[in-house]
Amino acid sequence: MDPASERAAAEAYLPEIYDQLRALAGSYLAAERPGHTLQPTALVHEAWMKVLGQTGVAWKNPGHLRAVSVQAMRRVLVDYARRKQAGKRGGGERPLTLSTELVGTGGTDLDVLDLEAALEKLAQRSERQAQIIELHVFGGLTQREVAETLELSLTTVEDDWRVARAWLNRELGGGPA
Repeated sequence: MDPASERAAAEAYLPEIYDQLRALAGSYLAAERPGHTLQPTALVHEAWMKVLGQTGVAWKNPGHLRAVSVQAMRRVLVDYARRKQAGKRGGGERPLTLSTELVGTGGTDLDVLDLEAALEKLAQRSERQAQIIELHVFGGLTQREVAETLELSLTTVEDDWRVARAWLNRELGGGPA
């Protein structure tokens, strides 16, 4: 598929997923101080520019595009958190965090960079489990939607979710799995 056709296919699916992406971005940034530099709409648009910059991708369906958009939003959030951390040295700003409810680890909110490091370690153990966590946490997908997106059985996703969540809980300091 040529780049113009790829872009047209992606743009055709955008209306179907834009509101979902915007709601996710809003939930990611809800705990940030008012007036911080990254707003939900900007997060979605920056991620969308990354998605449109990809070539050689045949968009299978809106779920596929949403999964790739979620990965792009994760990269934007991590880049933002890294820039914020580099700029805050001595400035006392809070780190960018996500709610632990998203991961199910309990306790206080998770620093995006700590979660990113843990996901990279998890991907070394099991790429599939890392994808499941990413789609659920950053994408807000249900386990059934994750199963459909990754073309796995629901049972496989549920089993991998339990194992990966327990591993993350231990890795992020939540105690023994």
